[in-house]
Amino acid sequence: MCGIAGMVGQPEPRLLRAMARVMAHRGPDDEGVWSDDTAGLAARRLKIIDLVGGHQPMANEDEGCWLVFNGEIYNHRELRARLESKGHRFRSRSDGEAILHLYEEEGDGCLQQLEGMFGLALWDRGRRRLLLARDPLGIKPLYYRERDGRLAFASEAKALLLDPACPREPDLPALAAYLTLLYVPSPGSAFAGVEKLAPGHLLVFEGGRARVSAYWRPRPPARLVTAPGEARERVRAALGESVARHLVSDVPLGVFLSSGLDSSSIVALMRRHAPEAPIRTFTLDFEEASFGEAPAARAVAQACGSDHREFVVRPQVAQLLPELVWHLDEPLADSSLVITHLIARLAREHVTVALSGIGGDELFLGYPRHLGARWAARYARLAPAPLRSLVARLAGSLPDSSRADDPTGRLRRFLEAGPLEAPERYLAWISFWNAPALRELLPGLPPGSDPLAGHRARLVEALAAARTGAGAAAAVAALDLATYLPDDLLMLGDKMTMAASLELRVPFCDRRLVETVWSIAPGLRSGPGLKPLLRHAMEPLLPPATLARPKRGFSLPLARWLRGPLAELAADLLSEARLRRRGLLRPAPVVRLIDEHRAGRRSHADRLFALMVLELWQQAFWDDWPARRRAVFAAVDAAPRGGFPG
Repeated sequence: MCGIAGMVGQPEPRLLRAMARVMAHRGPDDEGVWSDDTAGLAARRLKIIDLVGGHQPMANEDEGCWLVFNGEIYNHRELRARLESKGHRFRSRSDGEAILHLYEEEGDGCLQQLEGMFGLALWDRGRRRLLLARDPLGIKPLYYRERDGRLAFASEAKALLLDPACPREPDLPALAAYLTLLYVPSPGSAFAGVEKLAPGHLLVFEGGRARVSAYWRPRPPARLVTAPGEARERVRAALGESVARHLVSDVPLGVFLSSGLDSSSIVALMRRHAPEAPIRTFTLDFEEASFGEAPAARAVAQACGSDHREFVVRPQVAQLLPELVWHLDEPLADSSLVITHLIARLAREHVTVALSGIGGDELFLGYPRHLGARWAARYARLAPAPLRSLVARLAGSLPDSSRADDPTGRLRRFLEAGPLEAPERYLAWISFWNAPALRELLPGLPPGSDPLAGHRARLVEALAAARTGAGAAAAVAALDLATYLPDDLLMLGDKMTMAASLELRVPFCDRRLVETVWSIAPGLRSGPGLKPLLRHAMEPLLPPATLARPKRGFSLPLARWLRGPLAELAADLLSEARLRRRGLLRPAPVVRLIDEHRAGRRSHADRLFALMVLELWQQAFWDDWPARRRAVFAAVDAAPRGGFPG
């Protein structure tokens, strides 16, 4: 695992070293910088495969191609054997070197052969051509900036901001999308002029111009699997193969274990594929009973014979938030970011790699809103529009629940969106501010901005092809797979684990597994409950109690904490005086949210947390940035040339 950076067009070695230095947490084991008169590459490395070799940037035999690479290629041994049979000579055992030789054979088509997670940059010196690529599901991030015939890229946006020519001004439409969704969708970023390469996309930069295109997207095959038994066997086999691929490592690895189906499936399949190997599992717990998962996770660990450790999360996590927002680069208000970082810190004391169940919900229809899409289709058929409109007005009186699953709040949102057409209904469910509220909150938003335009276009197309309630559920899950998964869950997963110098692997985000699931009829993937296909597939390997356990969200008890131990922090970050000095948000709606939440009239926990993260982001990248930038360059200048500033 690494942090990579580089530029094409007047490369600056000092800036390249600084770009690597600011990402030292991503690679504490090694640093490398290379440049010629046209391009420069930099990397920080966390050693996972080939602990002796694998230094980056790396070159092919004649140094005509240079590579920096963040991630893991799980089929690198198979690729290496094939390439060596064609006469290619390898200098190391690293997985990255296979990319170089595969590019020599197949050009950009090499991306179709890579099984794993990656953000990569390959400079072809002879053609004066840069190739950037991001893995199909978007597990590893990759930012870039193109301006005046030059291009710079990095694993983290803060590395690009070190260039004084790179603006730090916020992109207001991107911030509107953030406030709506709690994350910034690709290909935009929170910084004007900085973009994210979308999952499954490549960028070619030559002749002073960038060209972006998709090289992969999941598509259903010509013939769908319709037999339940065959579907279960295919899923169990594909997931088992993915877990086996994700165990390739030269360092110890473990698993983030909750009480849920996804991480339990990973542990069970690890034990099946490596019956004698040690398994280390890690779980977080809460004092609030409805959020805690430790007893059930402990039972799974005992059944699989893992070396298990637990950690209790308390409200003192507020002290961590400024540091975590710095590592995020962009505002992202999923409270599971705190939990992810804390469990990563716990795991890093024992392992260098951890597996996670991220992606199981999007792939196997695991969110209540996926079930809601199926129910909503029936509700619209059975209840006439005037009745649904009346029920929507009455539903506003339903209170929020302090429970992790918030059943009454979900019911209210379901009924309030009842009169809407299918696309707008689902977009309402995943939105935290509607259009009028957003314009009241963000007065500088340009007219005509629509933060949901990209989501709406994807969803309309997917729903148009859905003929049943099951198809509708699969369609909205496909939207989540393309948006929420990479831009929220995988983004925070990468940033929060890399902040602890831990590599995160996600077996559910495997291209082959996705293609297998996409080959199964929607009616078999959707059912009366959540994740029916995965539950049936794992019946031979998991105990009934695990299979029957209801879903629990991976989040903090924010609603309660914001009325108690975090209330003071919220009041400080969102004070009326501070908001007026910033000038970004209108204070009145923020004050109203705080008052309603404190009084218990409504839970605004997610909205308040989003505003708190936004303020901390402004502090990190507006207020504190000049001092941070000076410190990075001072560290670079103090290190011996060619040295390794840790």
